[in-house]
Amino acid sequence: MIGRIAGTLIHSQPPYMMVDCNGVGYEIEAPLTVFFDLPPAGKPVVVFTHLVVRDDAHLLFGFSSIAQRAMFRELIKVSGVGAKMAITILSGLSAEDFSQCITDSDVAALTRLPGIGKKTAERLIVEMKDRVQKLPVDSGGTVTDGNPGSSSGGNKGQAIEALESLGFKNADARSMVKSATGESVEEIIREALKAVAP
Repeated sequence: MIGRIAGTLIHSQPPYMMVDCNGVGYEIEAPLTVFFDLPPAGKPVVVFTHLVVRDDAHLLFGFSSIAQRAMFRELIKVSGVGAKMAITILSGLSAEDFSQCITDSDVAALTRLPGIGKKTAERLIVEMKDRVQKLPVDSGGTVTDGNPGSSSGGNKGQAIEALESLGFKNADARSMVKSATGESVEEIIREALKAVAP
């Protein structure tokens, strides 16, 4: 299991980043929230990872903290929730906010996430209720090394594509970023997600 990668950030465009570690470029898929605090390309970065091995692919998922990765690992144990849906959930809600939704049995907040229907939300609440109490608490820090930076050439078009990759419909994604004032892709996505957050 590859649990942590420390190297140089080569490229990032949600939902993927590439990190060079001793000459090997690791392609990592991550929740949108991870991209908010990434340093500029060429700077050192550390990412906590989870490797999923399938017959046709080895998929590497990255997280900004051990708590976020622990939440992902618990989510993929829930019936009907795969890695893609878990990434979508953690893109729309922080691990702390998701835990609060589960604790409060907030079905409405969960169903606002793309791909999460009422039955799935209810299943998440039932199956995750006890688990969230045992998860590590996120200290709130990031695991990136270097100052947060915005990606060059970021624009609303790329933000819309990133939101669509998470399951938002094109029209919804366009509506979400319409009033965003950020200049980078990460800033626009952050504002768009805040607009639909519970």
